[in-house]
Amino acid sequence: MVLERMDKAVVENKPVHAVPQSLASRSRLRKIINEFVGSLSIVPPLSMNDLSELSQRLITEYDLSEAWRGWLMVEINNCLWKETVAAVPYEKRMLLLPQCLSSSAKCRAEIDDLGLLCHRCNTCPIPNLQDKAESLGIMSLVAEGFTSVMGLLESGVIHTVIGVSCLDSLEKAFPLMVSHGIPGIAIPLNKAGCKDTKVDYQYVESLMSMYLSGKSGQPDYEKIKGVIKDWFSEEVLSGMFGADFTSVLARDWLSGDGKRWRPYLLASVYMAISGKTEIPEQVRQAAIAVECFHKASLVHDDIQDNDAFRYGKQTVHSLHGVPLAINVGDMLLGEGYRILSLCNRTELITTAAAAHISLCKGQGLELQWSRSLQELTLSFVLDIFCNKTVPAFEVALDFGALCAGDDKQLRRILHDYSHALGIAYQLQDDIEDFEQQETSLALRPSAVLAVLCEQNKQVGYIRLLSEESNIKTFLMNSEHKSRLQQAIQQVRDLAESYHQQAIASLNALDNSEMKRLLFRVTERILKTSV
Repeated sequence: MVLERMDKAVVENKPVHAVPQSLASRSRLRKIINEFVGSLSIVPPLSMNDLSELSQRLITEYDLSEAWRGWLMVEINNCLWKETVAAVPYEKRMLLLPQCLSSSAKCRAEIDDLGLLCHRCNTCPIPNLQDKAESLGIMSLVAEGFTSVMGLLESGVIHTVIGVSCLDSLEKAFPLMVSHGIPGIAIPLNKAGCKDTKVDYQYVESLMSMYLSGKSGQPDYEKIKGVIKDWFSEEVLSGMFGADFTSVLARDWLSGDGKRWRPYLLASVYMAISGKTEIPEQVRQAAIAVECFHKASLVHDDIQDNDAFRYGKQTVHSLHGVPLAINVGDMLLGEGYRILSLCNRTELITTAAAAHISLCKGQGLELQWSRSLQELTLSFVLDIFCNKTVPAFEVALDFGALCAGDDKQLRRILHDYSHALGIAYQLQDDIEDFEQQETSLALRPSAVLAVLCEQNKQVGYIRLLSEESNIKTFLMNSEHKSRLQQAIQQVRDLAESYHQQAIASLNALDNSEMKRLLFRVTERILKTSV
């Protein structure tokens, strides 16, 4: 403990980005962290909040400096991911080194769009580390920032990153790595600064060399996207739908635009639970059925909300009229249940029916409100979300779990996750309605409008809005804009709260692959449109 106390005195007045000063101190602390993490029954990934809490426990228990919190969080995360990283084949790893490791006085290397082109003058550790990586079959890159390899990770070219960076840079990159559930190792430089930095060279080499044989690699989720795209091609669907006019319209709508989050969730959850690398026919059928239900609900929603466009194109009813559009939606529902029945799993049909009924109840609450306008409350709007939005995510996750077996405890966890994710998504969607460029906005139950109603207690606020031809323009004028911005911020804070609830609910999972998948899914869903 003498080393830690000496280092603590040195950095006591420095910011949270401080690094323990000596190699002996860092080595000792890494050993303590290994033992600490090994004593806990936790699986990665962990959220930033969880990592912060664990680092605080270490600080309290070992009387460490608060200034080391960031460094401790990074090293705790490294320990959690070591086994997973070690199971990744060398050729699927990337070593990311910072340019500041080079010698500023002697380095003559050029820098292009891809990073530093080393001349191998051996005045810094970069060429030796790259040689070590090459000997193992690991790709290496000398560039600034973790975001420079995000594209390679998303495409599946690499599965993990072993990255060296200063804590200042990691403050931006590390949360991105954590929130996406990316298995990786981050080695902080021993001091801040933009030139002539140092790193624990042997520590980096040891982490690069880790290898666990006999461990299966992670599922290729990018490949799943391509497989799902093929499932919904017009050619494949033609073999499942009839040739009559309504069936063709239904097939065309099903094969059209959309993110296909629900089939992706179903197939990915199945693979994460089962450990299988191939998707069986039963899972494919269930995934297509889920998308049939989703696309049917969109046809009917567009009619009920009188929306003329979706995905930037005309809706079914605006193209073909309401009667035919209703029939197309009903056809998709019928086809969904027919295809689902091919799985020979009664519980799948029961689950789908329950979600369908819940969605109709939620839509019913919204339609009833539209017929008899009342002042909105946040609790009423959240009730609509729970019935209408949450089941859309829940049924896909449920199907994936059911196809892989029927783990009731796992399904309870997934229900808690779906509840928080669905509400966070819809809250975010409500905010986007006011932030998008389009000027027109229909009067409907919205979290933003509910907060505005609660801010404006006078009777008749909704009636006042109903008299406006364009409520967005009305709320954006100088008289009302500040209140609108306050309401949007309140809803944004609430969305973030549910976002964190969704992540926290995953702590109950003991399947690291499932947890990692849902970390990434959460980040993507809450930043993209479905």
